[in-house]
Amino acid sequence: MTVKAKKHLGQHFLKDESIAERIAETLSFKGYKHVLEIGPGMGVLTKYLLKKDTTTHVIEIDSESVEYLKNNYLNLADRIIEKDFLKYDINDVFKGEPFALIGNYPYNISSQIVFKTLELRDQIPEFSGMFQKEVALRICSKEGSKVYGILSVLTQAYYDAEYLFTVPPTVFNPPPKVDSGVLRLTRKQDKTLPCDDKLFFRVVKTAFQQRRKTLRNSLKTMNLSDNLKANTIFGQRPEQLSVPQFIELATLIENDVH
Repeated sequence: MTVKAKKHLGQHFLKDESIAERIAETLSFKGYKHVLEIGPGMGVLTKYLLKKDTTTHVIEIDSESVEYLKNNYLNLADRIIEKDFLKYDINDVFKGEPFALIGNYPYNISSQIVFKTLELRDQIPEFSGMFQKEVALRICSKEGSKVYGILSVLTQAYYDAEYLFTVPPTVFNPPPKVDSGVLRLTRKQDKTLPCDDKLFFRVVKTAFQQRRKTLRNSLKTMNLSDNLKANTIFGQRPEQLSVPQFIELATLIENDVH
C-alpha cells in the first residue's frame, strides 16, 4: 500500500532517497539520546534516522501514514505517536529528557512548529529539516533583510541558524508550487537572556507589528519613560536591529524606571 497525500494536512511526500539521507545527516546525534521526527509520512527520512545510535520516535497525525509505518517499520511500532505535535505534551514521552527535532515539515504549520520548539528550547539542542524555502530563509535572515522579522529574531536569540540547501519541487509527490529549503538550528551554549524571556518575546512581536515605524512609535503601547525613549536605539526601525540589539532593547525596557 502507499499513502495518499492529503491536501488539508499539507502533505508532499519526498521521494528522493539521496535528499532524505542528506536531511538525516544534518543532525550531529551528539548530546541527546532521542530524536523526534514530525510528519514521517511513509518513512523516507525515518529509515535513515533508524540507522543512527539514537532512539528515533515519530509523531504523525495521519492515521493512514501511521498504519503504513506500523506495517513497514516493525522496530518503530511502539515509538509512533499518533498525535498533533502542536497540541500534544511531548513530555508524556520524553519526561523532560533532551531530544532533537527533525522532519519534512508541513508548510501550513511550519512557523508554529518553530514557535513550539522555542517553548521547548531547554530540551531541544538541535532542530533541522525542510521548510518552504521562503520560510527557511526568513528564519535564517539577518537584520536589514526584507524578510527579517519576528521568526528570525526569536529563533536566533536562542539558536544559531544555518540555511543548508535548496530542494526543487520535482522530488516530491505531489510537487509543491515552490522550492523547499533545509536548515539547521543549533542551540547556543548560553541560551539565557539578560532580560525576562516573555518581555523579550513581547518587545519583538510588538515592534514588528508596525515594521515601517520607528521603535519610538511602534512600542508606544509599552508605556515607556521619556528618558528611555530619548535613547538613539528608539529612532531605528525594527528590521535595522540585530538580535543582540533586540536583547539589549528588551533589557533597557525591563530596567526602565518611570
